[in-house]
Amino acid sequence: CVVAASDLDRLAAVGVVLIVLGFLTWKKQTVAFLHRYHYKKVKEEEVPEYTKQMGIGQIIIGIAFCLTALLRLLSMRTVSWVVFIVGLAAGLVFILKAQFKHNGSLF
Repeated sequence: CVVAASDLDRLAAVGVVLIVLGFLTWKKQTVAFLHRYHYKKVKEEEVPEYTKQMGIGQIIIGIAFCLTALLRLLSMRTVSWVVFIVGLAAGLVFILKAQFKHNGSLF
């Protein structure tokens, strides 16, 4: 099965966007990319740790998207799915951990 270049471009583009958003969330402590209900209960003094964990989670997911695109380009479909699922799960663990620790709930 051949993967269209446009599919790989989209996967990589989503990955790059998530990496950039994660970096901005983490390093610039920007919550503007998150829904208000995700951070409304976060205490002001916890914002740096919250944004760090959220940003790292976004970056991990972004890297998973980029690696998936690269592996699919190299015709390594099975490995690409494993990388994607593991990366997505790891990123979500960071995000959910931060969410529950600092916001108290998902919403």
